[in-house]
Amino acid sequence: MRTAITGGTVVTAIETVLADVLVEGEIVVGVVHPDSELTRTFAEGADRVIDAQGKFVVPGGIDAHTHLQATGQIAPVLETFETGTVASAFGGTTTIIDFAFMSGDERLPDGYERHRENAAGECAVDYGFHIMVANVDEQSPKEMDLLVREGVTSFKMFMAYPGRVYSDDGQILRMMQQAAENGSLIQMHAENGIAIDVLREQAAERGDIEPRFHGVTRTPILEAEAVHRAIALSEVAGSPLYIVHLSSSNALEEVVAARDRGLNVFAETCPQYLFLDLSDLDRPNFEGSKFVCSPPLRPQEHQDHLWRGLRTNDLQVVATDHCPFCWEQREIGRDDFRSIPNGLPTLEHRMELMFQGAVAEGRLSLNRWVDMCSRAPAKMFGLYPRKGTIAPGSDADIVVFDPNSPHTLSVETHHMNVDYSCYEGMTMTGQVEKVLLRGKVVVDGTEYLGTKGDGQYLPRDICSNLF
Repeated sequence: MRTAITGGTVVTAIETVLADVLVEGEIVVGVVHPDSELTRTFAEGADRVIDAQGKFVVPGGIDAHTHLQATGQIAPVLETFETGTVASAFGGTTTIIDFAFMSGDERLPDGYERHRENAAGECAVDYGFHIMVANVDEQSPKEMDLLVREGVTSFKMFMAYPGRVYSDDGQILRMMQQAAENGSLIQMHAENGIAIDVLREQAAERGDIEPRFHGVTRTPILEAEAVHRAIALSEVAGSPLYIVHLSSSNALEEVVAARDRGLNVFAETCPQYLFLDLSDLDRPNFEGSKFVCSPPLRPQEHQDHLWRGLRTNDLQVVATDHCPFCWEQREIGRDDFRSIPNGLPTLEHRMELMFQGAVAEGRLSLNRWVDMCSRAPAKMFGLYPRKGTIAPGSDADIVVFDPNSPHTLSVETHHMNVDYSCYEGMTMTGQVEKVLLRGKVVVDGTEYLGTKGDGQYLPRDICSNLF
């Protein structure tokens, strides 16, 4: 299959240029001057010519933090690999990295194999896995080495959720020491879970059971404390560290200080922390439960700090932490906020939300938009330059994006398997128009042209962002 994308403005993390993109099979073979003889010759023999006049042509997005078909919470995630990745495609994200989790007495390789089997033949976009680590013992570091050889090069640990997936400082240090040896990346859910559980229990004893107390009890100070401690442990171990879903200015200050000292410390934030805030948890009639996630939404004043962190590259990546639960599932916690399943639906909207907040509203450049949504996660998680750019030899994961196509986000039009939208009624300036996955058009406007199993599993290299 030969495809020519003509007349558009090609935007990567490093340049913005009027150019035609030439695709042979699954691979980009040329980014050439518009209306060149090469384009004309190529287009004559092309199976498809896509007119991108007035549009941006950008690399497919990479969402490095999703939870599809997951169990282990109060309720199961109803978003399957199929529904979640179809929604991902409609949103211009052509690669996800999902979290494989250990269940019961499973070992790390068991969780990986089970998750990979569940995803096989189901995904509409390309996919890889991180591993969620629990129950660390003397075998865990050896299992880590095995998985790195399989192309799984990132491992998530938790300072939160005692009694479920929590690891103490000693366990974290041992895994970080092993990561320093095998080149993998430790990802950290950084909240002081032991102290938070005390605050949650005290709130419930007072009768403070509404959704807003989920946010009040998971204070930014305890996020910052955990980030500080994780950085200290990584420095002792000599390993890189990646903070997932950073939500507060307090935690960001710790990351900035570490990076200023020359440490290999990185962090992501999520759209919900940039567009939503603590007041959403106060919505009446239990509607606030729809906005329960961990870390929680913060007071609005934290948002400017996070945008600045994206501008200065102290926050490298924007991911979603997509982990949706339907309204009926939220109802489980009506009488106690501690029983509300944690997680928000955002996977489909990430690219458009970030264009709106970064470019349309003038906070960041076009190139930075592409960087934080595509190139930076590709480099962070060992997929660059196969993914994350438009260049000869790269996979033809390409989004034709119309910057002047206003539309409104709504549960009525999204494709995620959840019965509400956190962004209901929000107007976007730009819109994903066409999506190519390795050269195949899988989305054309409102039409899905892909087939089940289009997505390929991606073994990954180690992080290429290390200083």
